[in-house]
Amino acid sequence: MTATTYGRRPRANRYLADSLSTASPATLLVMLYDRLVLDLQRAEQAQRDGDRETAHVNLVHAQDIIRELLSSLEVEKWEGGSGLRALYTWLLQELSSANVAGDAERTAACRTTTVEPLAEAWRQAALEHLSSTPATGHGVA
Repeated sequence: MTATTYGRRPRANRYLADSLSTASPATLLVMLYDRLVLDLQRAEQAQRDGDRETAHVNLVHAQDIIRELLSSLEVEKWEGGSGLRALYTWLLQELSSANVAGDAERTAACRTTTVEPLAEAWRQAALEHLSSTPATGHGVA
């Protein structure tokens, strides 16, 4: 199963595909971060419940999202690029360790101290960008 078909019926997949194909880069980034937060919440709860399989599935999906963010990061385009790359690399290591250890506290810490603040920062940046972009185009995030 792919990330877009995971657990969804065909009609929902069509809606999701249409939403993704028409979303601006800024909106896509916010959507990725929203899903990353959700994956970490689910993984943390599963770890607390002793459900290693569900925790693993959600942590692996979270790591896939981070890898996608990392692969699309154009480090040379902005001053903070190398720092964000290092942060993504650290998150991958932390979440892998949290998965192996079944450590809900480590998963929670990644979510609350790193991912949620980043998600909010990107959401604010996207809102500012979208409000300054003419209605006829999506612009580039």
